[in-house]
Amino acid sequence: MTVNLTRIYTKLGDAGETHLGDMSRVAKTHPRIEADGALDELNAQIGLTLTVEGLPEQYSDWLRHIQNDLFDVGADLSVPHGGDRERLRLVPEQTTWLERACDEVNATLEPLKSFVLPGGSVAAAHLHVCRTVCRRAERRALMVEDANPEVVRYLNRLSDLLFILSRGANAGDEPLWEPGRFRT
Repeated sequence: MTVNLTRIYTKLGDAGETHLGDMSRVAKTHPRIEADGALDELNAQIGLTLTVEGLPEQYSDWLRHIQNDLFDVGADLSVPHGGDRERLRLVPEQTTWLERACDEVNATLEPLKSFVLPGGSVAAAHLHVCRTVCRRAERRALMVEDANPEVVRYLNRLSDLLFILSRGANAGDEPLWEPGRFRT
């Protein structure tokens, strides 16, 4: 399947509406558009993370895979169910792939003894930002009434993977929450 974009501006959205994947028109504040916007932001944050030095090559490969999958997620969310055409829908195997990556990296990490503070290495800090944007995308996807349930499962697992990757990027030297440490 290819997508041909010959003209970037169309002026069709100048009044605050846009097309969904089935060509129906909705407000740019519609839950589907809000969810797709959060996915777009997540994908851009992942793209930024890919420019950071010190990111393990395997993580980079996985993040590029995820960037492509996020377009699948967006395509799924942008088209209401029904109609007479087959549409691109997220499948359980895409979520299972994330679970395998989670398990692979998590097996190399020490068990957590406290909550992790976002930060540490530059790569880990970027991955934490990706994780928080992913959680927002998940919340927005939950607002789409007839969304494919696999979309929410995928985003939930993706945020888990981003957290695990941030821990791996810190290589055991991660900042941990110390409850009450600065109380006087």
